[in-house]
Amino acid sequence: MNANAAKKITIEIAGTDLAFGQFELETETPTGGKIAKVAGFAENQRPFIIQWMKDGDFEGLRTHEEADLSKGTMFIVAEADASNRITINGTELDWPADTVSGQVIRKLGRIPADKLIYMEREDVPDRLVEDQDSIKIKSGGVEEFVSRAPKTWELNVQGKKLISLAPTITVVDALTRAGFDPNAWIIILRVAGQPKQQLTVNDTIDLRTPGIEKVRLTAKDVNNGEARPASRRDFALLDVDEAYLDELGLPWETAVTRGERWLIIREYTVPPGYTVSSAAVAILVPPTYPQAEIDMFYVYPPLQKAAGGMIPATEHLQSINGLPYQRWSRHRGTGSPWNPQKDSILSHLALVESAIAKEVGE
Repeated sequence: MNANAAKKITIEIAGTDLAFGQFELETETPTGGKIAKVAGFAENQRPFIIQWMKDGDFEGLRTHEEADLSKGTMFIVAEADASNRITINGTELDWPADTVSGQVIRKLGRIPADKLIYMEREDVPDRLVEDQDSIKIKSGGVEEFVSRAPKTWELNVQGKKLISLAPTITVVDALTRAGFDPNAWIIILRVAGQPKQQLTVNDTIDLRTPGIEKVRLTAKDVNNGEARPASRRDFALLDVDEAYLDELGLPWETAVTRGERWLIIREYTVPPGYTVSSAAVAILVPPTYPQAEIDMFYVYPPLQKAAGGMIPATEHLQSINGLPYQRWSRHRGTGSPWNPQKDSILSHLALVESAIAKEVGE
């Protein structure tokens, strides 16, 4: 082996498509003209040479100018009489073509696939640039491109958080992504400050809705073909209460036991984190309701956290129709006293839901 043989240096060269190939040089300080010649360009082709630095910056290289390979061994060479100025996330580049694709912008800017690319514009919204788009670069100006994280929307489906890149999602898609059969559940949408809304599998949820909170699921009634027995109605509720309870799609009844008036809602879904997925909820309705306040609530079977640990103020058991219901001593604070003009069973059930969810971090 000849000790004086020149050490071969490997560089990478691409055109404006950024399809890089490897080429060998016999010098560590090649001129721009030498790099263009290795890439197959003749002198009369007027090659435009760009050195792509290791730090992501770019530097134009004249044909007689030497390149410092310690700064980078990647080059873009194209035939061009002139260049057009672009910037990508603030990095300037003289681009030797009249057009540039979104895919090339992504590669030049080292923009990850989970980021979106926008062309900044004045007086009109910035243009979203897809990888397959070809952008005409304006002559004599500067086209500026920036990357941004995509806007996302969240939806809680029975305790599972879904992230959507679109502002709307179909009920079928939401339940399927969360791992539920869309046809096996009663589907309730919860929006802060609004009554609960029962959805169908044909509905679409607008995730931009202010106050949108969660989707709760209750298993549809499954029996052996017999009709469900008529629900017990020992006393009437307010029309608004009965309409709301019917909208929930859950079996409910009113019962008078030992002189006490109970509303019992069965198959009430509880959030993940308990040892059961549903329970019966009982509410003691005073004879002078709604003037008189509804207080506390009762659950059967008694709820226990799957992770263990006591639930405060639930030690007492109340017998209702012969079953031991767990009393949840939850009361309104001084900042939200009972208002018979506004409050009802509907608003009290909001307290029930939040109290049960709070204990498992929902």
